[in-house]
Amino acid sequence: MMEGFPPDALDYLMKPSRFDAIAFDLLTALIDSWSLWIAVAGDEERGRAWRRASLARVTTSGAYRPYEVIVQESAGEVGIPASKADELLARWPELQPWPEARGVLQRLRGWRLAIVTNCSQRLAEIAAKSTGCDFEVIVSAERSGYYKIAPEAYRAALDALELPPERVLFVAGSPHDVPGASAVGMPVYWVNRAGAPVPAAAPAPIGVAADLRQLPEIACLPPAGC
Repeated sequence: MMEGFPPDALDYLMKPSRFDAIAFDLLTALIDSWSLWIAVAGDEERGRAWRRASLARVTTSGAYRPYEVIVQESAGEVGIPASKADELLARWPELQPWPEARGVLQRLRGWRLAIVTNCSQRLAEIAAKSTGCDFEVIVSAERSGYYKIAPEAYRAALDALELPPERVLFVAGSPHDVPGASAVGMPVYWVNRAGAPVPAAAPAPIGVAADLRQLPEIACLPPAGC
């Protein structure tokens, strides 16, 4: 029995062709974005406070506002100079995936893979490139016109994939994606690195783990190449 899965889940999960595609949160599930915020802030506590402030702003914004502006606003909110926001954006290509991410994505070759992320399209494409994976669909908040957890953000990826929500597994990184993706009918696998509780009133994810390594076991029985 795999840790983090309900006792009766595996038979259901392992049926062939349950999922036709996998969609990922980018900046928490696949990418260690926190380390860049901390490095630019020059202090772990301040960097984490800045990152949390930016997350709070984007997840409550609904309709898209320029992500770069939100980065600057959240810096000011926690007493970080605006010049640091400019530095963060300039250093965006330094973002790196979590240690296991490239290997897991390699194991998922042959799957239709997508990104749904809360940033601009330019920044989304830069961050996605760092994983070494060629995603079929990259839906930024700018592209969809909405920040997660607005349902329109997730539906934009479903529309691009031309698939119903129950056929697309969503890999969440942040707690807000658990209720957000579930609300549009997507099954959720939560990479819960911080050990946070499931958000109140959110449906239970089909799996919860501390990293991505169990993901291929959920996604397969395989299409070719898995």
